[in-house]
Amino acid sequence: MGNLAEEIALLAYDDSGALRLGRPVFEYGLAGGVLLDLALAGRIDVVDNRVTVLDPTPTDHPVLDHALAAIAADKDRKPKDWVTRLSKGLPDRVLSSLVDAGVLRREQDKVLLLFPRTRYPAPDGGEPAEETEARQRLARAITSEDPVDPRTAALASLVAALRFERKVFKDLPHAQVKARLKTITEGDWAGKAVRRAVDEIHAVLTATVVIPAITTTS
Repeated sequence: MGNLAEEIALLAYDDSGALRLGRPVFEYGLAGGVLLDLALAGRIDVVDNRVTVLDPTPTDHPVLDHALAAIAADKDRKPKDWVTRLSKGLPDRVLSSLVDAGVLRREQDKVLLLFPRTRYPAPDGGEPAEETEARQRLARAITSEDPVDPRTAALASLVAALRFERKVFKDLPHAQVKARLKTITEGDWAGKAVRRAVDEIHAVLTATVVIPAITTTS
């Protein structure tokens, strides 16, 4: 099981290695995943609308530790600020981590022999096992009324905030998916500190990512 940013990246790229989420939606989604992972790990909290470090101990994951060190060094910032700041350069760090782990490979070519393009397919050209595992966890959460574990619930909350559910759950009725995602996002699956972080980050992603995306495509 990878971290939430890695799982969002795997869900966002199709089997050909092409990105299916627009920018900056993708970048902000990764940043939201990093913040939620740090909250789940007990490293950060949101107090008085400011992200606060509770425990500076490294997590042993370079992407998360880069963010944790940045937050520890600049304490008086809102969740919205950190979503924006952490998003810069984050796709390359997350994707490089997946490439280094052998989950994806990096392919570079040119469109029409002119425009550089980078793709991130799995080494065997199919769906990575890590992505399959994340999809299966999400599908079980959507199709069952059983309690959802915090990591899966956090991933579901990110999918909901990014309005990415039609692609992630393309084989399930959309109304059912929307209703269940709302229930999961608002559910009692996290402790008080994590709950605050989830609510703040979900609100930030919805306002920062979804509204501009709708305006751009309308």
